[in-house]
Amino acid sequence: MKFTLVHSNLNVLDLKKSLDFYKKALGLETVKTHKAPDGSFELVFLSDGSSAHQIELTWLRDRDTSYELGDNESHIAFIVDDYDAAHALHSEMGCICYENTVMGLYFIEDPDGYWLEIIPAKR
Repeated sequence: MKFTLVHSNLNVLDLKKSLDFYKKALGLETVKTHKAPDGSFELVFLSDGSSAHQIELTWLRDRDTSYELGDNESHIAFIVDDYDAAHALHSEMGCICYENTVMGLYFIEDPDGYWLEIIPAKR
């Protein structure tokens, strides 16, 4: 039996704001969308163009309060080929929420409070 990782889901309050963030901060592109016939939800799948794994952003029409993320110990990690340029971009965007200089990595926070780990390709 073999399982293949397909996507990770993040629920978002403002789909456009989230799409803009993921495009600017991580270069992710929309590869597939699905809208409920009654407009109650929309799914947008994002890809980095190089791996099969995608991020699914789910927007729910009737949701108007922030999602409870607990201690936010769950996260998605990204390896970046130019760590210094990524750090500069994320500093400019004001989205770095935690930095571990000893381990040589940092986290950014998306508009809904999800943490995303940024790791240099070479450590």
